[in-house]
Amino acid sequence: MYTSKNIALGILKAIGALTLVCFLLFLLYKIQIVLIYIIISLVLALICNPMVTFLNKKLKFSNLWATIFTLGIMLLLMFGFIVMFIPLIVSQGQNLSLLNTVDIQEKFTILYQKLNLYLLTNNIELDKVMSELDINSKLDFAVLPSFLNSILNAISSFSMGFASVLFITFFFLKDKASFVLSVTKILPTKQETRILASIDKIKALLSRYFIGLLLQLLIVFILYYIVLSIFDSENAFVIAFLCAVLNIVPYIGPIIGSVLAATMTMISNIGSDFQSEILPTTIYVFIGFMIVQIIDNNINQPLIFSNSVKSHPLEIFLVVLIAGFLSGIIGMVVAIPTYTIIKVIAKEFFSEYKLVKEITKNI
Repeated sequence: MYTSKNIALGILKAIGALTLVCFLLFLLYKIQIVLIYIIISLVLALICNPMVTFLNKKLKFSNLWATIFTLGIMLLLMFGFIVMFIPLIVSQGQNLSLLNTVDIQEKFTILYQKLNLYLLTNNIELDKVMSELDINSKLDFAVLPSFLNSILNAISSFSMGFASVLFITFFFLKDKASFVLSVTKILPTKQETRILASIDKIKALLSRYFIGLLLQLLIVFILYYIVLSIFDSENAFVIAFLCAVLNIVPYIGPIIGSVLAATMTMISNIGSDFQSEILPTTIYVFIGFMIVQIIDNNINQPLIFSNSVKSHPLEIFLVVLIAGFLSGIIGMVVAIPTYTIIKVIAKEFFSEYKLVKEITKNI
């Protein structure tokens, strides 16, 4: 029987629960940078875990020394990268950062005039087309330098975050057995075996995925750099690097990267003749980037991603596409790891269903 006292108590409990949820969400918002450090550390731990396991089992290293050795190798590789490439990135990045809004707008004006003259010889009035589309009012020339500067600043000022991630990663690798033991203490006894098996499979598949992602980005970066170098593009290294990073975003990232490369190619050749040099060079660079994407989409991704997460290429395409419609760019970035986790859990707990059995037959 409901009384005024019971109703009041229920309302107070609901308000208390809602207040607690709001407080937790506010707390998570305030410590979001720490959560980002933890997520990055988990990714690094997954990438480094195969090497730690190899040192443990094959070379009989203790877990402490295997972790120290693995992180030492990782730091040496990073140091080598810094010594070889960062000075080049900084010097070329400074050149890019000097591109102020007025300068870019002036160069685009010159390009527009040259393009207009070229099209007039083919009986196309660019002024009329542009006025109908009203493109000038929609262009924001401040976006390009701010975008480039934000990426370069993020790369050049991450010392505290790097130290924090390294510290967290060390303990994730060193004390992974302790973490697993802690998890087993709070798991339901009946489901403990299945849950631990799922965690092992997820860890193995995601380790393969992130290693494959790094390999894919390296291959794409090298191919982009070769294309830009062939046509003597200014700032070839840093543009190739930025376009490779954009490649993390499936389908949309490569398009943005190709447009960025074509735009920077046109700007760098601003003093040349439009018809004989600027236009052909830009077209060749764009075609080169499209060829790289064809190679990446038809060779790299099917071989690397499909094999790493044990999913069919069409499966991956549809998952990324659906995630993009549901959650935008962020959804596309996390689609494959999330789908892999769901597949492993489904195989362990719902394997009696025919659909689950079919889509998880390879894992």
